[in-house]
Amino acid sequence: MHSRIGIFLSPVHETGQDPHLAIQRDLDLVELADRLNFDEAWFGEHHTLGWGLVGAPETLIAAASQRTRQIRLAHGVVPLSGHHPFHVASRAVHLHHLSQGRYILGVGPGVPFDAPMFGLDGATQRRRLDEALPSLLELVNGEGIVDQKTDWYELRNARLQLPRFGPDPIEVALATSGTSVTSPRLIGRYGLSMTSFALPFALMTPGAPDHIGLAQQWKYAEEAAEEFGRTLDRDRWRIALPVHVAETRKQAFDEVREGYDRWLFEYFGKAAGRDVQPPGVPREQLLEARVEAGGALVGSVDDVVAGIRKMQEATGGFGTLLVYAADWTTYENTDRSLELLARHVAPRINGAADRPREAVDRAIAARSSR
Repeated sequence: MHSRIGIFLSPVHETGQDPHLAIQRDLDLVELADRLNFDEAWFGEHHTLGWGLVGAPETLIAAASQRTRQIRLAHGVVPLSGHHPFHVASRAVHLHHLSQGRYILGVGPGVPFDAPMFGLDGATQRRRLDEALPSLLELVNGEGIVDQKTDWYELRNARLQLPRFGPDPIEVALATSGTSVTSPRLIGRYGLSMTSFALPFALMTPGAPDHIGLAQQWKYAEEAAEEFGRTLDRDRWRIALPVHVAETRKQAFDEVREGYDRWLFEYFGKAAGRDVQPPGVPREQLLEARVEAGGALVGSVDDVVAGIRKMQEATGGFGTLLVYAADWTTYENTDRSLELLARHVAPRINGAADRPREAVDRAIAARSSR
């Protein structure tokens, strides 16, 4: 049964801890999500700033494929500006086999923080995405031969030797942060899945770029799809944001407040050099401000259910909520939050709780009519 909930692991971990144990924790978290019937687990790729330890997410996906049963495993995402598309395609097909068809290939232009280390800028990252994407799609899901020459890679008579795990194409998703129309238009042009971040982590800071709302992102993608004769499926639209659930709203905020503060000021403020405090908002109220702005869901089961339904209404409907694992609290609190999501939030979102409740109502009605 589809839970319509997944987990998104950048993954980020506070500095000062054993990185080996942090990576093992990521795999343990995916195993837990698999047991809790989460639909998907996404792994990001980062190379700078110290917090994002995973620079080779395909290795974690490969490991997770052998430790899980049903959860789908996804790149979140491969920065195409820094990878030869043939190698991306080859790894994707191998992961499709290792996971027995549970793999999703997520792509994007690349993380802005990492770009300077590779001598790139944002415009170059986007251009390279545009150049590499059609060749990658043909290599992964097509049957043709690819010839292409750019200023950063060349393909001659290229075709993968290994077929996909099965006849169905590998699902390909493109990430969008809502700061440009480029990604939504590429999604529509090629009929891809869309993975959106509900609120860029720097949006609420002074001088941040205007954000394209979630509904408008989908509209841009649909317009491009119509222009190029493609169709899009809202069920393949994922929205990622931090989520934490506890028995009460106060408990939920208390559990993550200090971790959120460190994540915001130490990671985005100190490491990334961002001005992270918007004017007029006291530091002790920054978490509430993010939740109010739609950049996180924190609270009781009822609070989070209401928040997801509000997002569904505002967007016109999407498929899967990806819980961004921000490492804001203890492992125990995080595990408990995921359990509450699986046991009590997901059934109210996907309708799994309806039939048992209706059975009770029918039993009561039947006794009343006697």
